Amino acid sequence: MPSGVYSFHDPHDGTPLGGERFSCAPGPIGWRYTASALPSPGTAGSASLRTVDLTLDARGRPVRVEVIAGGWRVRGGAAAVDGTAGVLWVRGPADPEVAEEPVEGQAKAVAFAGRSPAFLVATARLLDLAPGQSVRVRLIELTEPVLAPHPCDQAWALTGIEEHPTPIGPLAVSRFEVADLATGVRGVVHVAGDVVLAAPGVELEELDSPPNRG
Repeated sequence: MPSGVYSFHDPHDGTPLGGERFSCAPGPIGWRYTASALPSPGTAGSASLRTVDLTLDARGRPVRVEVIAGGWRVRGGAAAVDGTAGVLWVRGPADPEVAEEPVEGQAKAVAFAGRSPAFLVATARLLDLAPGQSVRVRLIELTEPVLAPHPCDQAWALTGIEEHPTPIGPLAVSRFEVADLATGVRGVVHVAGDVVLAAPGVELEELDSPPNRG
């Protein structure tokens, strides 16, 4: 079960944006990822509270998603929406004592996106691309700090897989090119098993054991 630390930064000017300490592992359903925040400079108390709990099924679909950030909580998962693949969610205050009713939402989308690298791994697993393949997908992005859900159309292409030698044998690293179709912004995401090695705004700082290969 790999665990480690990701750091976040602004991909444009390099400003540190904190990070998260994570662990992930295969489970009886499929795969689970949990993480807690490493706050960015200047944040404290409830402003720095941030957790991620994501469970995928064997096909990579989000069975359960819970994210807390900026005083808000979103819970969601995959479900049929008007007879096609979609996602459902409930967004409300993270503090149960806050007198504000949670708001439900749904959309025709394949999965969720967000700041956590967990969502990059989840999308890569769900798409299950072969080298040279590309696809367009609609995701629901949970934008921080307030976890406002909004549709995000992306293009994913698996441009290659390279094997890197390690003490326990070769490690396959997949190189994805990801484009935001609304803005045209492109980036490269490197994934090894269930760990993101690097992505725009994300660096893997620590890893205590090799990635799960399945």
